[in-house]
Amino acid sequence: MDTFEIFLTGTPGLDDALLAETRALGFDALAVPGGVAFQGGWADVWRANLQSRGATRVLARIGSFMAFHLAQLDKRATKFDWAAILHRDVPVRVEVSSRKSKIYHAGAAAQRIEKALKDNGFKLEADAPVQIKVRIDDNRVTLSVDTSGESLHKRGHKVAVNKAPMRETLAALMLRRCGYDGAEPVIDPMCGSGTFVIEAAEVARDLWPGRSRDFAFKRLASFDAAAFAQLKATMAPRPATGLAFYGSDRDQGAIQMATQNADRAGVGDLTTFACHPFSDLQRPAGPPGLVIINPPYGGRIGKKHMLYGLYAALGTVLKDRFTGWRVGVVTSEPGLARAMALPFGDTGPVIAHGGLKVRLYQTTPLP
Repeated sequence: MDTFEIFLTGTPGLDDALLAETRALGFDALAVPGGVAFQGGWADVWRANLQSRGATRVLARIGSFMAFHLAQLDKRATKFDWAAILHRDVPVRVEVSSRKSKIYHAGAAAQRIEKALKDNGFKLEADAPVQIKVRIDDNRVTLSVDTSGESLHKRGHKVAVNKAPMRETLAALMLRRCGYDGAEPVIDPMCGSGTFVIEAAEVARDLWPGRSRDFAFKRLASFDAAAFAQLKATMAPRPATGLAFYGSDRDQGAIQMATQNADRAGVGDLTTFACHPFSDLQRPAGPPGLVIINPPYGGRIGKKHMLYGLYAALGTVLKDRFTGWRVGVVTSEPGLARAMALPFGDTGPVIAHGGLKVRLYQTTPLP
């Protein structure tokens, strides 16, 4: 397999930001349901895993065929050249989905795929490090291998998280949608464990998000350790001179977590975290930038009816002290956003976040 389809799954509602990021990385990507796709080889799989901030997983489409009944699926899966993709001493697991197909029982289909793998000498385990994803759609069976392993929001250098955390992949795409490109300061006055601030600082320093973690593709037959090491060696961090990133929170424990996370991520020198309420927030010296906030919105933390005053007070602080700065606010409640009395523009589509439906409210530079 010299080239094949590479599929990056993303967060529903942020598809445009994922497509923009993937193209900015140099991949000739197109939007497809559930993410973006492009043609490439195994080196492109490695690079997408290392460099994509917004993708949740990177799937390699390793084959497809038509199958109209289980016996046909069994036969064609058994004949598939699994050894070109997998090592026989590395356990695998199988996940199947089916829609609009004569093979409608996903469980039965998974059993046939598993039997085909066993018949070819491969081991199956429920928690195997390599997963084969099988999609049966309109009687076409598409075989993919999950090359990421753990979700890509797990960067590998962030240990401590606060309650109701923002996933790194989601934060990265929201920063991109806010127009952040690594060349301006960013402030989060309700920073929790520091995700927005750390992601912004990493972008400014041009640190690859996957630099510290493991990947499932290292256990595939196509993996070339020397070539991968050469690829990782091409990462060239920037000094990010003159830029600073600020987080604050009224929870001292959150500030300790954020500080530790920033140090582990290699951006401790660019970030400043302080323990104080947002009412004490002050505009830093220097050019304007972006204030981005994921305040409580009553879904998991706090009581909704008590939050309107908080949002109104936060809006007043921003209007009074942050002229020229853009603002991005994540919330599930339009009424809470309106309480800020900020000049929000079009919110865009609903975004899936931890079982909730949220929107990203944005302003142009505040007058």
